Amino acid sequence: MLNKLQNVFSIPELKKRIIFTGAMLIVYRLGGHIPTPGVDGAALKAYFAQNQGTLFGLYDMFVGGAFERATVFALGIMPYISASIIIQLFGAVIPYFERLQKEGEEGRKKITQLTRYGTVFLAAIQSFGIAIFLQNLNAQGSTPVVPNTGVGFILLTVLTLTAGTIFIMWLGEQITDRGIGNGISLLITIGIIAMYPNDILNTLRAWTAGQFNILELIILGLVLLGVTVLVVLMVLGVRKIPVQYAKRVVGRKMYGGQSTHIPLRVNTAGVMPIIFAQSIIAFPGTLAALFPGNDIMAAIQTWFSPGAAPYVIIYGAMIVFFTYFYTAIILNPVDLADNMRKYGGFIPGIRPGKKTAEYIDLVLTRITLPGSIFLAFIAILPDIMIAKFGVPFYFGGTGLLIVVGVMLDTMSQIESHLHMRHYDGFMKSGKMRSGNTR
Repeated sequence: MLNKLQNVFSIPELKKRIIFTGAMLIVYRLGGHIPTPGVDGAALKAYFAQNQGTLFGLYDMFVGGAFERATVFALGIMPYISASIIIQLFGAVIPYFERLQKEGEEGRKKITQLTRYGTVFLAAIQSFGIAIFLQNLNAQGSTPVVPNTGVGFILLTVLTLTAGTIFIMWLGEQITDRGIGNGISLLITIGIIAMYPNDILNTLRAWTAGQFNILELIILGLVLLGVTVLVVLMVLGVRKIPVQYAKRVVGRKMYGGQSTHIPLRVNTAGVMPIIFAQSIIAFPGTLAALFPGNDIMAAIQTWFSPGAAPYVIIYGAMIVFFTYFYTAIILNPVDLADNMRKYGGFIPGIRPGKKTAEYIDLVLTRITLPGSIFLAFIAILPDIMIAKFGVPFYFGGTGLLIVVGVMLDTMSQIESHLHMRHYDGFMKSGKMRSGNTR
């Protein structure tokens, strides 16, 4: 392993990219501790401790605890992710965006620019909502979260949080262009990993406090290890559809004739179905938390609390639905079939065109079912362990899936640099497939 690490730093370009990526991630983490002016961080943290199962807790996970501390990076990169998803959805329903997606490099540049504008717009709206939300918290506790409320605080918060999101977006783009890995995904991942030490300490404190014995602690570790292995297998799992390209003569040269395959991933949708489902399922609990003392809201909060039967059933069904929904958006069998026919490709035994699209759609539908069930399983497992067995399972399935996928993707890029310069990679086969978080 030491030889492998020496190989990584033996390539000047790769070494420079890794050091640059590390420096940018350090800047991101430092910014996550600069407080927003006019907010009492201690009072806000006390509020979050009582509302961990709401949308606020979900949002805080993706920004590495910056939302809970009300730092200048409180919005994180989520406005950019939201804008990217919206633009991607527009590409499936609006002809203009569909044309942009098919225009190659120029279309991608235009989509990137529109995504940036959308990020600024969403960040401004969300920061305005956060400013109003923070001011309203003053009436719910003895210690005011915002000592000095008013228009000045709102404008300062909007400016600060929006600027923080734009800076994070720039950091992500710099990592993608000059570093290693996908910058946006790495920023989300480093925020999730930053919360792991505290989760480990909480687990050890619960053990020393006698909440569970050493045997249960060992079982917890084995469950975590098993879930991690399953996540790796699911992220790397593909169904290969063989494709044959016909020979064609252009001038004096012959092209085609080779055999290849279409790798359809078991988890094509990535972690997005969990994010969609978790955002919706957490909304009733978030709404109930904003209206304390109401009997109806209290009942809703009980039904939709993590671990409750209605929560588990609805949450799992929504993940399965969104897995199929998002897979249909990002992977179009008709486009795949048309591209194959355009370049003289065909699936052995399947007629080109409509029959090929139907076959790909059938295969994709079948392999998506186990992928969707697995996503529902790892998303619900922590809630079940906490509610039914009293085990403080602090490591959520959503964060674990993101971390594993991004780490595999980054390792794959490092492998590519090593093998391109005839160095031994970390994997013996050198054929590690990359994951995807989007």
